[in-house]
Amino acid sequence: MPIRKFNPITPGTRYRVGNSYAEITTDRPEKSLIAGGKSKSGGRNHDGKMTMRQLGGGHKKKYRIIDFKRNKDGIPATIKSIEYDPNRTAFIALAVYADGEKRYIIAPDKIRVGSKIVSGTGATPEVGNTLFLKDIPLGSNIHAIELDPGRGAALARSAGTYCVLMNKEERYVVVKLPSGEVRRILNTCRATIGSTSNADHGLEVLGKAGRKRWLGKRPRVRGVAMNPVDHPMGGGEGRASGGHPQSRTGVMAKGQKTRNVNKASTKLIISRRKSKNKK
Repeated sequence: MPIRKFNPITPGTRYRVGNSYAEITTDRPEKSLIAGGKSKSGGRNHDGKMTMRQLGGGHKKKYRIIDFKRNKDGIPATIKSIEYDPNRTAFIALAVYADGEKRYIIAPDKIRVGSKIVSGTGATPEVGNTLFLKDIPLGSNIHAIELDPGRGAALARSAGTYCVLMNKEERYVVVKLPSGEVRRILNTCRATIGSTSNADHGLEVLGKAGRKRWLGKRPRVRGVAMNPVDHPMGGGEGRASGGHPQSRTGVMAKGQKTRNVNKASTKLIISRRKSKNKK
């Protein structure tokens, strides 16, 4: 997916690197697959108290209903359009099934208008097809993976991500996740062949603060720039380092384990994700 470097005709476009959207084929979503406007909390709870900072505002969005389950087995579908979805980083594709039903799916990379897809037992391991993990060949790149059979895709749904099927066991398959974590997943769960679309999403540069506000993000103030009463890293004479990195509530930011060891899925993890802070 190519990106576009903007000419510096304004301060906001001087460093702007955006998406060229060359894969997008239409700007009109399917009306039957649109839910009402997506509600926003602005970071407030039911009492109106701010419980999450740096949230609020943003452009209005309508939710596109995505078929994460891909449970329409044995019925082929044709990709009618590739579309932008404001609620996610990957693109979405409109699939029209042979019986006339329309569904949105997460668009796999390299899928085109007119491509045929199918799901269920007997489907070939080609890009866009959804199979049970037990039927997918070893070494395949997969995305939109279920964690519980029939519950719908939960893993590898964002732009340009994929997992690798590494091994098959009695009831489980071993999958390497984008984070580097290696874990077991039940082989009766489904996954889609290929990687997700819009792989160049991470190369985009917003170019100005206003674009961040359009996305619903409010300004963030560094802890070291605050007073001691406002943050554990605040205060000090001059530009003090602020001490050990930690959150506003005192939770250590680097090296502290945050996962609950008593979580049921801990026994399914073979190796944890690779930490960026290890020397």
